Amino acid sequence: MNKQKYSISKMCNVLNITRQNYYKYRNTIDKDYYDYLEIKRVFEEGKELYGARRIKKALVEDTGWVINLKKVRRIMRKYCLKVRYHKVFKTNQNKKRIEENVKPNLVRRNFNVERENQIWSTDITYIIYNGKRAYLSSIMDLYTRNIISYKISYHMDNKLVMDTLNDAIRKQKDVYGVILHSDQGFQYTSNEYKAICESNGIRISMSPKGSPVDNSPIESFHSSLKRETLRSYNITSLKEYIQLVKEWILFYNTKRIRLN
Repeated sequence: MNKQKYSISKMCNVLNITRQNYYKYRNTIDKDYYDYLEIKRVFEEGKELYGARRIKKALVEDTGWVINLKKVRRIMRKYCLKVRYHKVFKTNQNKKRIEENVKPNLVRRNFNVERENQIWSTDITYIIYNGKRAYLSSIMDLYTRNIISYKISYHMDNKLVMDTLNDAIRKQKDVYGVILHSDQGFQYTSNEYKAICESNGIRISMSPKGSPVDNSPIESFHSSLKRETLRSYNITSLKEYIQLVKEWILFYNTKRIRLN
């Protein structure tokens, strides 16, 4: 048995599934996932104020896509796309951790993996430039230690994390069975994050509270990035910093010498 088949067999034993079922569903994505991405696009363009009827109308007008109103409502409920009325205090609604969505630590500081798309590590860090603050969300593949997705925003909200996750899923061909490890931040315990992961066969793993060492690979990456960009350049705008990060991550993924 070669190394790849051995690692698949080992993973199937952990998941308590047969290899036949693994190969059958490995490339199966939830039938609603791509419809969700299109609905989410319209929802966000409408500043999260569009309900199902407006989204259905916008889809028809923009793309000619005729979709059942009940289906739009069902997908919005499934992925927790809820209308944000101005009278709602958004901080309390959007930053509350959902305790029942907290998952056990499946990684347990074992960062030595056997193949790509076995374990991903994700986190958010803040960046301060010219007296202003923004946030960087990244996802790392622990096998290559490369960054497979990242986003920068002025807001440390659910949208930042969902955009990073959806981008990673689009880029990777086979995400079924991936373990995605994070801390217990409110973004990672949200129902939308849970639905996206479950729809794509991704297993959620979380560090215990107050234990950053359990996610040390991505923590170390963020530390290096800030040290080698923010402290070495005089950044004056977010646009300038995004370009610098893009160039640095390309360098990190392809050329930078790593000591671990």
